[in-house]
Amino acid sequence: MLFYSHTITPRLKYISDFIGSQVLGEPFQLTSDKNFFIQHEGEKLSYDKEANTDSKFHIEPCGLLFETGVMEHAIKWFEVNGSREDKSYKAFFKTAGDYPFDIFAASFYLLSRYEEYLPHQKDIYGRYAHQNSLAFKENVLHLPLINIWIEHFKQALQNKFPALKTHRPSFTFLPTYDIDEAFSYKHKQFWRTIGGMARSALKGQWSSLANRIKVLFGSANDPFNSFEWMDRLNQQFQLKPIYFFLVADKIGKYDKNILPSKRAMQDLIQQHSNRYSIGIHPSWQSGDDIEKLKEEILRLGQISGKRILTSRQHFIRFTLPDTYRRLCDFGIESDFSMGYGTINGFRASVASPFHWYDLQREEPTKLLLFPFCFMEANSFFEQKFSPAQAFEELKHYHQVIKSVQGTLITIWHNTFLGTSKLFEGWKDVYRQFLTFMQS
Repeated sequence: MLFYSHTITPRLKYISDFIGSQVLGEPFQLTSDKNFFIQHEGEKLSYDKEANTDSKFHIEPCGLLFETGVMEHAIKWFEVNGSREDKSYKAFFKTAGDYPFDIFAASFYLLSRYEEYLPHQKDIYGRYAHQNSLAFKENVLHLPLINIWIEHFKQALQNKFPALKTHRPSFTFLPTYDIDEAFSYKHKQFWRTIGGMARSALKGQWSSLANRIKVLFGSANDPFNSFEWMDRLNQQFQLKPIYFFLVADKIGKYDKNILPSKRAMQDLIQQHSNRYSIGIHPSWQSGDDIEKLKEEILRLGQISGKRILTSRQHFIRFTLPDTYRRLCDFGIESDFSMGYGTINGFRASVASPFHWYDLQREEPTKLLLFPFCFMEANSFFEQKFSPAQAFEELKHYHQVIKSVQGTLITIWHNTFLGTSKLFEGWKDVYRQFLTFMQS
């Protein structure tokens, strides 16, 4: 499909390529040559202030894609009466033309995380707080809004051009696991073991102390050691997960994994790298020290014998554009951090992989972002959900993503899938959900 605009900017090319690939399976053919556009006989779309008789399908731009820099925009939401299954949906950047809003500008605003470049409040960990986001404020965080818009847009184009062949991607489930703390009691430094036993004794937690001693002497399984169970589950449901390993060389307040110098940790990494895709889980410390990030990527590569191209930030701690630029500089090609560490939902309002656009430099990058919508730790610690409530939450994300043929990415931790009393019932929820998806 030919796409006309009086000016082709990096922003316009980026978002038209994304939407074109989602709608047609390939980018739109862009042109700024008006005569060429007018003479074109096939399907064509005009993205211009003024429509003409040859536009065929006209969208009036709101102007965002022709700007540079970041500035405040008045975002006014409205309800669109959709023709697809007679469902309405919310949108913004309302304009005139053959479509009720500027889908290209609105999608760019959300995908680029434009609002995260504006002045905003940080949460207690120094992250962009989800309460700032448009999607949270408008109560659409639980929806892959851009995918929904694209489905309606696709229908509008087909109504205008009945012979148009559109692209229908397949629903994909991509499970991921974060290995923040491989073992609860075993393989820790001597001082950590003594400290843990002392704390249990001082608090009168005698059963916990007894269980620790049993684990250390080999008469009980470590409560966080769920790796064999996870392997069996992966095989049973034919899963192709990605494991993210934290390999900080020093223990910190938020970095509590077994040291990568331990033989048990190295064996664990090697076993998984031989069977699954693995990625780096950059430590909290590396967020303040660029060299540590580089060292951790190299360290995981050396232990696994694999080139490390994938990452997810520990505690979902990242700042735009700095964190993503560092990942690009150190050879990371895909990142799985696009979500919140405080609430489940769609941070970028999308359930499809997309390339990161660097707003400050006004250029698309090669870094491919895979947005997640569910992390069990959010359900448990932040949303205070029971396992049964989390199961219903998972079913919602499955249903809404499948309806738009998107990619469902979940995060689970080995800690939740083990035998810890604190997380009792959560491994059952995961198995129940995998069974539900196959039904």
